[in-house]
This record gives sequence, C-alpha cells and structure tokens, in this order.
Amino acid sequence: MRLTRTCLLVVIASALASSPALAASKAPVRAEHGMVGSTEANASQAGVAILQQGGNAIDAAVAVGFALAVTHPSAGNLGGGGLMVIRFADGRTTSIDYREVAPARAFRDMYLDAAGNVVPERSLVGPLAAGVPGSVAGLAYVHKKYGKLPWKDVVAPAIALAENGVVLTDAMANSLRAAQKLLGRFPESTRIFLNGGALFSRGDRLVQPDLARTLRAIAEHGADGFYKGPVADLIVAEMQRTGGLISKDDLAAYTPVERETVRGTYRGHDIISMPPVSSGGIALIQTLNILEGFALGTFGAHSSKSVHHIAEATRRVYADRSEWLGDPSFFKVPMSGLTSKKYAEALRATIDPQHATLSTAVKPGAPRQYESDQTTHYSVIDAEGIAVSTTTTINGGYGNGQTVTGAGFLLNNEMDDFSAKPGVPNMFGVIGGVANEVQPGKRMLSSMTPTIIAKDGKPFLVVGSPGGSRIITTVLQVVLNVIDYGMDVQEAVDAPRFHHQWLPDELRIERRGFPVDVVKALEALGHKVTAQGDMGDVHAIWVNPKTGMRYGASDPRLDGRTIGY
Repeated sequence: MRLTRTCLLVVIASALASSPALAASKAPVRAEHGMVGSTEANASQAGVAILQQGGNAIDAAVAVGFALAVTHPSAGNLGGGGLMVIRFADGRTTSIDYREVAPARAFRDMYLDAAGNVVPERSLVGPLAAGVPGSVAGLAYVHKKYGKLPWKDVVAPAIALAENGVVLTDAMANSLRAAQKLLGRFPESTRIFLNGGALFSRGDRLVQPDLARTLRAIAEHGADGFYKGPVADLIVAEMQRTGGLISKDDLAAYTPVERETVRGTYRGHDIISMPPVSSGGIALIQTLNILEGFALGTFGAHSSKSVHHIAEATRRVYADRSEWLGDPSFFKVPMSGLTSKKYAEALRATIDPQHATLSTAVKPGAPRQYESDQTTHYSVIDAEGIAVSTTTTINGGYGNGQTVTGAGFLLNNEMDDFSAKPGVPNMFGVIGGVANEVQPGKRMLSSMTPTIIAKDGKPFLVVGSPGGSRIITTVLQVVLNVIDYGMDVQEAVDAPRFHHQWLPDELRIERRGFPVDVVKALEALGHKVTAQGDMGDVHAIWVNPKTGMRYGASDPRLDGRTIGY
C-alpha cells in the first residue's frame, strides 16, 4: 500500500510505542554445547533432542527440516525445496542445493496467453505452479554423506508430531484462517488444513495421519520412499487428475547438487553463503563489498545516513540480479566478477551521499570485465562447532494451495520464481530476464540466503531468514547490526528493517520502528518511502569468540524459538 507522506508519518508515529524493535530486547538464549533456532518450538526441540542423542548439526538440521513439514505447513515442507550451507569444525565448507526443478514438459512461454500476456495465477495457484520437489532428496543426501545417527532416528520426531498432532498456537491458527481463500479451492487442503471447512482455533490439535504415513515411507526407504513407489504414485495421480506436469520420470530423475560455497570477506570476517541457483549469497557479498568503503559504524544504526547508503547499495545489486543470475547449469553466471572488490569500488563510486539515485538511471552493470512471502529458516550449531544454515520453502504461503491426496503434504508454487516474461515482475515484484526463463529441468532463481560467518578460523554467526526478495536485505541488516553497530544477536534480530530492490523504485520500511525525523530525512534525500508490515523471520546464533558460548535469537515478529543445551 502506498501512503502519502502525511499519512505515513502518522502511521509510523502511532506505532512507535508498540514496536517490538523499539522495546528493550530480551536477552539472547545461552548454551554451552549445541543450539537450534527455528520458527516453531516443536521443531527446534526435535533438533536439540537429536543433538543430545549424540547427533551432529547435520542430523539435527535434517530432523528440524522434517519436523517443520509437520508443524509449519505454510513453509516447512516435503513438497518444496531448500538450500543448506555447512561449515565443519575444521573450517571446510559446502552447500547443498535441493531447489525444485521445472518438469520435463515445462516450456518458456507456459504462463503466457495467445497474445503473449502473463496469465494471472497460472504460476501461483494449482498444478502448473509446482516444480519437482527437492526437500526429501536434499535431506536424505546430506544425512547420508555427513550425518551420524541412523536415518530412522532423525525422521522419527516428525512422524511422532504428525501422528500425535500439534497443538495450534494463535499464530498458526490465524495463519491457517488467513489462507482460507487459497486452501479452500482444493478439497484435500480444506479437509486437512481448514478442518473440513469448520476452521481451526487456538488450542485445537492438528493431527496428520496421511503425512505420517508418507514420513514412515521415507524413514523406511529413504528418498526412494518419496520419489518412487506409492507416494510417487499419489503425486503423479494428483498431477494427472488436475492437469499438472510432474511425471514419474521427473520424480525419479530429481537429484540434489552439492556446490562450493560462495565466499567473501567483510571487515575481517569470512562470509560463507549459498551460490547460484541462489542469488542471495552473491548479492549479500556484493552489497557488503560496496558498504565496506563506508564507515557505517560512525553513521549510527538506522540513521537516515546509514539507511540511505545501504539502500543505494542494494538498489545497484538488485539491478545486477535481474540480469546476471540464474541456474549455472543453463547460464554462465559471472560469480567472481559480481563478488569482486574492484567491481564493488566501481559501483560504490556511483552512490551520491546526498541524493537517492532514480532506479530508471540504474542499469545492470558489467561484472564480467572484473572476472578473475513464504519460506522458513533454521540455524544449528553443535558441540563440535559444526554449523548449519538452512532455508527451505514452498514459495508463497502454503505453496500452490494443493495437497497431494492421500499423502498429506502441500505442493510448491516455485515456478513463479522463474521469469514468466522478461521485464514482468513475479509475486515479490522482482524483475527477471533470459537468465531465469523457464526451461525443462532448470532450477528457478532463489533469494534464499543461508549464511555462516567465521572470524579467526572459528564460527561467529549463523543466520538466515524467509521473506522472498527481502531475504537478502534482512540477512544483510542482521550482519551489519552485529559487525558495524555492535548489537548483541537478539538486538540485531529485533531491530527495525528496510528494503530496496531497485524496482519498484521505493524504499520499504517496517511500519514500526523508524522515527519520524529519519523518514523525513530520507524523503529529503529523494527516497520514495513506503510503510509495510513486518519483514523476515530471522533465527541467528552468535558464538562468543573468547568463550565459545553460543547466543541464540529468534525473531519476535513470529513464534520462533531458539533452544540450546
């Protein structure tokens, strides 16, 4: 919603007293050994229990991933995908890409009508919106290669939660009610998630026997329990009955990809993040490279000067994202150019400290000459110092709205993350081009930014967030809050957020938390300021470099919980 300046200032002023970001932050959670932070308490507890049973951070991350598929259906999933970054105790790093892929029968213009116009909802709701799921394959792959405990042990907590049911909090009951319009379009989704149309309330128990059977098949047969056999038959039957494209061959062919992490540095810290098919890691490092040339710590946290410089940096980075990022198996991404310090210097030189640059004047740069709203995140660290940062998604809240009949899980609408047509924004307003056009077997570009930061050879910060295109700027601001502004991890997570993604040309701020004089100063610099609701749902772990004590923070914007031991 666009607000006039007067209306905007009234909204912001009236919200100051109730702002969670302005209230005194609670103390971070402390733990000596292991810690898990996720958006749902049962899932966090499942991960900590696995650590206490002798599992490592990878075991715990897998257990949390499956538990969230039960307890957080709006984003936790079996029918979607995710990205995972791992830093081992000896400093080695890796990433697991289990992003969804386009079915073999997908084609470039599948979301256009005969006149070449994008058809509303075709890439968002129902069977054509779904890519081939990757979550189960990804979790199975990483566990087999790096886990310690038996596979059945790490899936067991999710099975118990599905069979015994989850008592709904206010937030979860309200989330299901808010999704009534989408879920109500599909009989199976209505039956399971809308209580047959009667709707759920706080304190009700959501029991999911179909999902429990699916999880048991996975526990018994690994990834084959999902991609082959009865569960695969149910997915294909759902597609055939409703006009979807996913086939048995698509499911059987799905393979996660282990990739080298993308690396950078910022003020003496090592930045370790997700490479393409995510845009997040490169965009984060590129932005930090630009900002490294500014003394942000002297500007003051959330001052108009700080916000202006950060927004101008992300304006330029998102312009590059629109041109240069896509699935590296289909498009040559100039990774070293985009993350080059010299390229950042060139972009930094175009920033006017006294005036906002019009986005129409900002075009994607030339990095090759420098060559040498629904997702969820969880963070894990174990006693050995292995850190895992994982972001998982079905894209929009409750994905495409369609539950696989008899299998109990929702499908994704990740096909909307492709560029349906060059220059036409997706559901998050992000512009894409040829690099991210639909092709069979291709992974769609993501903004997920699971990130681990190390300092002096030791883990320092594990962080990530949901939020569509705002993920990158949310993670960025938590990093800056810790490194530049000296906040503890809970303060860094609680602090108010803002976002600029080049197009549309607006500086979005959370309605709560920004003083009126800061907004006035930003407008005077030429920014078009727009007030929005909460941004992101961060779960972060900071490790004290001197003592090794773990300090965890979950976002007050939702119901997350960080638990340690």
